[in-house]
Amino acid sequence: MTKTKVDPARARVQVKRVSTGIFRILCYLLLIDLAFVFLYPFLYMVVTSIKTYGDINNLSVNWIPTSFHWENYVIAGETMKIQYSILNSVIVTGLATLGHLLSCTFIGYGFARFDFPFKRMLFFGVILSATIPIQTMIVPFYITYTNLGMIDTYLPLIIPTYLGFGLRGGIFIFLFRQYFLGFPKSLEEAALIDGCGRIRSFFRIALPSAGPSVIVCLVLSMVWHWNDYYEPSVYMSVTEKSAMVPQMLPNLYNWISNMPVDVTGSSRDLELIYHEGVVMAATAIAIAPLLIAYAFLQKKFMQSVERSGLVG
Repeated sequence: MTKTKVDPARARVQVKRVSTGIFRILCYLLLIDLAFVFLYPFLYMVVTSIKTYGDINNLSVNWIPTSFHWENYVIAGETMKIQYSILNSVIVTGLATLGHLLSCTFIGYGFARFDFPFKRMLFFGVILSATIPIQTMIVPFYITYTNLGMIDTYLPLIIPTYLGFGLRGGIFIFLFRQYFLGFPKSLEEAALIDGCGRIRSFFRIALPSAGPSVIVCLVLSMVWHWNDYYEPSVYMSVTEKSAMVPQMLPNLYNWISNMPVDVTGSSRDLELIYHEGVVMAATAIAIAPLLIAYAFLQKKFMQSVERSGLVG
């Protein structure tokens, strides 16, 4: 009986293929687990938002509701006064994001290109403003805005962004400074020789090349301003027509949690209407604009993060 000889090289290739396949399977399993950890809150929110009061209190109903109760979104929208809160959030977020884009690009370019007195000290102040929590500085800010007559308006949320400050403005200044430090000066010097001034060279040469940093600033500023709850709650009174989306969510949840109980049965009727499904529907409405915006900007944002130097 003849023995078949095994080719060592072929055996090594097969072992390598098997080990590579096992490694890929383990990687996919790990990625699926991590994806589920991040997606679980969104899945829970969406499923709960279309549940009826009976499904929420039925332990046998977990991920598949007995019926789709879309009325939760209608109730949430009416309770949150969505016709006002969404519009207010869009206006404040849009103006504040525009302010960050205009001011932080100029300030970052100035720190990267020009030498002036107390430059290091001023840049240290910029970094300090990005690291100190707003809660530790809110009292002097509130006093200042009160003296300027800005309380109960959107101005404390918008005006500082046009001065390079605002919500995490120091981070955007640092981001643009780092980009312009790596931008070749020879292009601007050539433009200056051709008669192009500093401002014109900034708008025609430096700023168009800073597209990755602009996209990062746009997305982060938009998300942070849209989700900001602390500063609007301090500077503004929550009213039906002036409140923003983050201010309406806690009020809705607190109102449902503190629903009065009486013997007439009217509280029971309210309980059938306002429940956890309505809260989850309101939360879905609040994050829907951000998800839509990110869906359009996802590819450019990820590329911009890699090119802007935020990750190594």
